[in-house]
Amino acid sequence: MKDKSKNKTSIGGQAVIEGVMMRGKTAMATAVRDERGTILLETKRITPPSKKCGFLKLPIIRGVVAFFSSMVGGTKCLMRSASVFGEEESSSFDKWLSKKTGINATDIAIYLGVFLGLALSLFLFFFLPQTIADLFTFVKSNSVWYYLFEGLIRITIFILYILLTSFLKDIQRTYMYHGAEHKTISCYENGLDLTVENVKKCSRVHDRCGTTFMFIVMFISILVFAILSGILGSLGIDLGGKFSKLYRFIVKLLALPLVAGVSYEILKLLSKTTSKWVYVFKLPGLLLQRITTKEPTNDMIEVSIKAFKTVLEMDADESIKEVEFNVFGGTKTLLTKVKKLFAGKGIDDSDAEWIVCHATNYNRSELSLNLPVDREMTEKAFELSIRRLEGTPLWYVIGDTDFYGYKISVNENVLIPRPETEELCSYALSHINNESSVLDLCTGSGAIAIAIKLKSNAKVTAVDISSEALSVAEFNAKLNNADIEFIKSDMFTNLKGGFDFILTNPPYIKTCDLVNLQAEVKKEPMLALDGGKDGLKFYRIIAENSYKFLNDNGMIFAEFGIDQSKDIFDIFMQTNKYKDIEIIKDINGLDRIIKAVKI
Repeated sequence: MKDKSKNKTSIGGQAVIEGVMMRGKTAMATAVRDERGTILLETKRITPPSKKCGFLKLPIIRGVVAFFSSMVGGTKCLMRSASVFGEEESSSFDKWLSKKTGINATDIAIYLGVFLGLALSLFLFFFLPQTIADLFTFVKSNSVWYYLFEGLIRITIFILYILLTSFLKDIQRTYMYHGAEHKTISCYENGLDLTVENVKKCSRVHDRCGTTFMFIVMFISILVFAILSGILGSLGIDLGGKFSKLYRFIVKLLALPLVAGVSYEILKLLSKTTSKWVYVFKLPGLLLQRITTKEPTNDMIEVSIKAFKTVLEMDADESIKEVEFNVFGGTKTLLTKVKKLFAGKGIDDSDAEWIVCHATNYNRSELSLNLPVDREMTEKAFELSIRRLEGTPLWYVIGDTDFYGYKISVNENVLIPRPETEELCSYALSHINNESSVLDLCTGSGAIAIAIKLKSNAKVTAVDISSEALSVAEFNAKLNNADIEFIKSDMFTNLKGGFDFILTNPPYIKTCDLVNLQAEVKKEPMLALDGGKDGLKFYRIIAENSYKFLNDNGMIFAEFGIDQSKDIFDIFMQTNKYKDIEIIKDINGLDRIIKAVKI
């Protein structure tokens, strides 16, 4: 009489939105195929309630616990699978609601849907059958025949509900995933390899199905409600009278856990045998499964196999960690996840903020409002985060930075503009006007040239030895509508004179110090960092040649590194070609810029 399955398993599951959830002894896994065909996976470690309290192992009690825990867990899985597809462009109302309340509109919709679904179930399967039964006066209220009649109405409504919903397109796909879940479990229990071909051959009905359980609940409720009514009557508690409908409805709600517990034990008992003598008790549930399961497609079976195998692996190896869908409901949640990735890696929280801002197009001030985030934004944030974890500088990861209020594109071919260089522009702009001619020497990204051009409308020429850097600079000039002449030149080699100002931020790091730079700085082009043996190579070239290209009383503004001011000052003094040589401090009080005027 016992079930002769080759591989006994307690793994069960349910269909979710475009996927399957499988639950084992120590873990559960939800696999969902997104609209691009990718299977997304989320897993969670679980502790059976019976391990927390021995009392919960008792018959009936364990059924009640299983019923409610599966209902809660199943609802959560449905909500999580729904989040994969909550990526439609957010409406103005969604964004307004998130800003005002800090609540994601998608989350509200999901929770409201769950509430309405529970309310609909209570109405359809409790209130409505009772109301219809009360309309037939030939059946005496509170009699056994009354509860039998009400039960038949409840079962009829249940069957009609399943039949009608099966015509809905989305429900049909859910029933197909339900079929994939059953077939996968049956394939494993029959000792077959979990392949699409083998799974397709297996039955889509199963003894442990929730549909069968629900039918048993409907049947057992008839007996339990009738017995309770008789017991209450013998105790002198009359469920008739003015409030009879309300009293009976409340009693049924209170009795629901008992119904669930008894039904659970019956389902377990029936699933342990393949005897023909008990088949008649299984038949109604198995027939209903022909409606609630449909033949799945191959890609649906692949999703189900993924979920099942994952649970098998996690049950066998407790060291396997949980994973989550790369889908989040809002900016606040997404930011928390990115910060968690960076925790202990020496990366500042502000980097996480910039990355999330770039991925979502929200301002930093808006991140705490938990504004709507779709899957594309989330995936972009995680892709950028991985690059950051690999040591790529933040602004290379993002692809651009702000310089003097202008958007400057940056990549590995150019130095990332620093705030100190903005100060160089500020000092120079106090002298430059729209009739000035300016040379940006070692332009790199073109940041200095763009800021000077747009702030003064002077005539600007930008020079660099790197063709790759010049490509970036030209792109930035077009991006900011800045009319600048670009020339490829090794310092002054390809230039002609006639400039009123020369601005430059040349390489100034000693060659021997390059190996000791931070890993992130090493990602920037060495050509823009290596200042020669003592770091002063290019300052000598500038001091020895600039005066040839400057007009009378033309000025040089050059940025330099820490502790270089005295040596650079001496270099310019020794040429005897400059006057009014001055060292200017930056906002932090450090010597940072040299100004020199052609004699």
